[in-house]
Amino acid sequence: MLVNGTWQANWDPVQKKDEQGRFIRQSSSFRDRISPEEIAAIKDKPTALPRHFSLYVAYICPWATRVLIARSLFELENVIDLKVTHPRLSDEGWFFGEYANATAPSDVEFSHMHQLYTQTDANYTGRATVPVLWDNITGKIRNNESSDLLRILNEDFRPLHNSSYNIAPIELLPEIDDFNEKIYNTFNNGVYRAGFASTQEAYEEAYNEVFSTLEWLETHLQGKDYVVGNQLTESDIRLFVTLARFDCAYYGIFKTNKKMIRDYVNVSRYFEQLLEIKAFNENTFIDHIKAGYYSIKALNPTGIIPKGPYLPWYGKLKNKDV
Repeated sequence: MLVNGTWQANWDPVQKKDEQGRFIRQSSSFRDRISPEEIAAIKDKPTALPRHFSLYVAYICPWATRVLIARSLFELENVIDLKVTHPRLSDEGWFFGEYANATAPSDVEFSHMHQLYTQTDANYTGRATVPVLWDNITGKIRNNESSDLLRILNEDFRPLHNSSYNIAPIELLPEIDDFNEKIYNTFNNGVYRAGFASTQEAYEEAYNEVFSTLEWLETHLQGKDYVVGNQLTESDIRLFVTLARFDCAYYGIFKTNKKMIRDYVNVSRYFEQLLEIKAFNENTFIDHIKAGYYSIKALNPTGIIPKGPYLPWYGKLKNKDV
């Protein structure tokens, strides 16, 4: 991590833990919104290069993929440039290197993500995470919180949308926020709490909550196409990115191995239905996901990437190994 702008030690997945060995996630540091004036300027010059904003992501990362899906749903690919890191974690965290569907080092001015953080704040202390919404005009991070970025792309960038999607309609916001809160700690972050637990007690607590939540979801999704209301919302995006990684990564590397998603009839149906949507499908890269999670030395010191497991929906993916 960075301490006062200097990289101090090899990358470590455990940011912080409590006295019981529970994994604690770091809070995001940059939380700007995008002003109407900035959006209007982009609208006035839609073909201007370089683009005002770039989105820095890793396809392995569920938090980054949330924002990628929203960018695609709103058809903002020609508005927000994309930079994709190498899927493996280096000793200095996320980096840019040659890998299929990653941004070539020659096409980005940084070698590591932590350089964006120190360029934004020379004395930054903390982890260098993705996603990052980068301002190419000021040369600084505008926002690195995925939940903010979902709302920013949905609301602030609305004048630039080329689709009719609204993933956080006002009338559904209370239900959306309730659902998001319900699944965040026990499922989205619950798998990480299991995988990065440093005591048996902390691991079992998280493990039990992950599968209690999946059982609840199995019941909740009976006869439903979406988790909130009768339309696609950001809650579906938040749930999808964890489901997509569960069988191919979390089940093995994070030891959440009671059941696979394919063992839940309603959850599987729901997941595969979302996979039919172009924005969800085209931002799912199983090769990046497996390479990234299995590169975590603390959990897999040999770095061997498993060939399996069998994913019944894998053949539907646009971006798959040939």
